[in-house]
Formats: sequence, structure tokens, C-alpha cells
Amino acid sequence: MSVLLLALAVVLFPGPTKAAARVRPRATRQPEPKARPPDPFAAAATWDLLAAALRAGLPVAGAVRAVLPGVPPGPAERLREVVDLLALGADPVRAWAGALAHPETAPLARAARRTARSGAALAGAASDLAAEARARVSDQAEARAQRASVLVAGPLALCFLPAFLCLGVVPVVLGIVAGVGDDW
Repeated sequence: MSVLLLALAVVLFPGPTKAAARVRPRATRQPEPKARPPDPFAAAATWDLLAAALRAGLPVAGAVRAVLPGVPPGPAERLREVVDLLALGADPVRAWAGALAHPETAPLARAARRTARSGAALAGAASDLAAEARARVSDQAEARAQRASVLVAGPLALCFLPAFLCLGVVPVVLGIVAGVGDDW
């Protein structure tokens, strides 16, 4: 009997490691946050912010430095080089040369080099870049919507075409055949 009570005590009252495990809260695994897709309007917002900073009177280097936190890592490196060169007093055409290599910063670099030579305002070019970026995103969204409508029409056609044939065309053809068969 005492052996049975001892076994029951071991099962009901485990050793210190299991007891501590019971008292300690369980580590719940937090789900990994899903990587959000990049914001399609981020480039437009960045160029708008740059235009606003330039219109407010910031020098080009200061305005570009102000928008750097919102720029993706690849283009940000190129723009950081531009800011450093402009801060050191480099020729704007030379400073923007590195940004021409990246596709996201190339339009701004071309506009900045052009405005540095002609003396025109870079803010207008940055606003134009923002408008182009928004138009590009809008065109892509419209193309995806049109593609989705085509993809939706296929299954609908597969559902309705047999019903149309069975309920619309077949009775008419059978009626015509029956009418022609009576005439012969």
C-alpha cells in the first residue's frame, strides 16, 4: 500500500524541475510580422517632400538630407553620397553623377544637374517627378484591375456558356429539326 501511495505522490507532485516548469509562464511564440510590401506612393511622397523643402528655402544638400529617412536603402546610399559631396562644396554636376547610376534616383539627378547649369528651380522638377510617380502607380493599378476583370470573365463564361447552349440554342435547333422533319 505504501508503494502505491509513493507512486501516486510522484505522479501528482513531481520533482522541482517539473514544478518550476508549471509555475513559470510558457513562452508563447509570437508570430513573425509579415513583411509589408513597399508603399507604391513612397517615391511620390519623397519627391513632394523634397519640393516642399526646396520651396521653403533649404539648400539642396539640406533638403535632400531631410528626405533621406523616407528613401529606400539603395537610393538612399546614392543620395547620401550626393549630400556629402554637396556639403563639401563639390560641383553639383560632379556631385549628382553617382546618383545617375541608380534607376530610382537617375531622374532627380538629371533634373538636379540640369537646374544647376541653368539656374532653374529644382523644386519644380521634384514636383514633376512626384506627379510622374503617382501616374505610374495609377497606370499599374489600372492594368492590374483590367487583368483581373479578364481573369474573372473566363470562369463566368465557362459557367454560363453551357447553360446558354442547353437552355437557349439546343431547344431552338431541336424545334427547327422537328419542323423540318415534319415537312419531309
